[in-house]
Amino acid sequence: MNRLNRLQYSSLYQLTMARFRLFMREPEAVFWIFVFPVLLALGLGIAFRNRPPDILPVGATTTALTHALSSDKGLTAATMDEATGVHKLATGDILLLAVQTPNGVTYRYDDTNPDARTARLIADRAVQVAQGQHPAVPVDNQLVHEKGARYIDFVVPGLLGMNLMGSAIWGLGFAIVDARQKNLLKRLVASPMPRWQYLASFLLSRLVLLVVEVVAFLGFSWLVFGVPFRGSMWQLGFLCLLTSISFSALGLLVASRARTTEGVSGLMNLVMLPMWILSGVFFSASRFPAMIQPLVRMLPLTAAIDTIRANMLQGTAISHMAAPIVILLAWLVVPFAISLRIFQWR
Repeated sequence: MNRLNRLQYSSLYQLTMARFRLFMREPEAVFWIFVFPVLLALGLGIAFRNRPPDILPVGATTTALTHALSSDKGLTAATMDEATGVHKLATGDILLLAVQTPNGVTYRYDDTNPDARTARLIADRAVQVAQGQHPAVPVDNQLVHEKGARYIDFVVPGLLGMNLMGSAIWGLGFAIVDARQKNLLKRLVASPMPRWQYLASFLLSRLVLLVVEVVAFLGFSWLVFGVPFRGSMWQLGFLCLLTSISFSALGLLVASRARTTEGVSGLMNLVMLPMWILSGVFFSASRFPAMIQPLVRMLPLTAAIDTIRANMLQGTAISHMAAPIVILLAWLVVPFAISLRIFQWR
């Protein structure tokens, strides 16, 4: 019996090591799991970095209006006739044209452009102040640049959740279907190896790679952009582990019956694409209509990103995340149970 146990554990060890070797022989997988999220975070961090307010270009039809607009540091104004100003509006050279009329000032701008609406507010304030109008209530500004409120702070948990989903689903899906396509599964099931060890080898290799994946990405985000970690680190680790295992179960389900890599690729894209769009990776999922919010909240990637963001940015404990954690557990248990029943070894 002891010899049999040693054989079983030895086969599990060999299967797990085989998973590592096969992974390292795929440079594309190494790039998409470890390098791509870092490059994406770097690009988004640079694009949405903290920077001084933009100086908005505007035009005016009189010199007096130009001086009034130029008195505000948020605007750069040039004098031009109305025809030239209309042309520059059409070509995007200016955001707003202030036209002097007998009854006052007319602003010409595109109200669907957020920068143009901002230019309109600043321009009118400058014109009114130039005419001697003073605010009815004294105001002051206190500028706050708090870590956790930046776009890069918002997007890093989303990228982490997206990467955990992709590496788990793609890592299991392609490996299992490739082995089935090459008849390796049929040979393995005919060996003395217990079937559970084959599936367990995927989970063990996934857990080891998970540590490297999460530490490398979050370490880069902290060192380069100063992304905060306000919650418990062990709870963050638990959330990442739960997320990875849940998506591994989903990947196992997708690969349970697929016979070709082309087929499983289509299935995986079908599963992941809605979550890339709906789950709030790059912008808040609350932007979607209220009628589809229940569906959005039931997606595993939404639950994963919400919990990771709450932990990192707000310091929320997992005891206050019962709903999304239950959703992740459901996506772990149900797909895994179905996979065990329908998994095809041949």
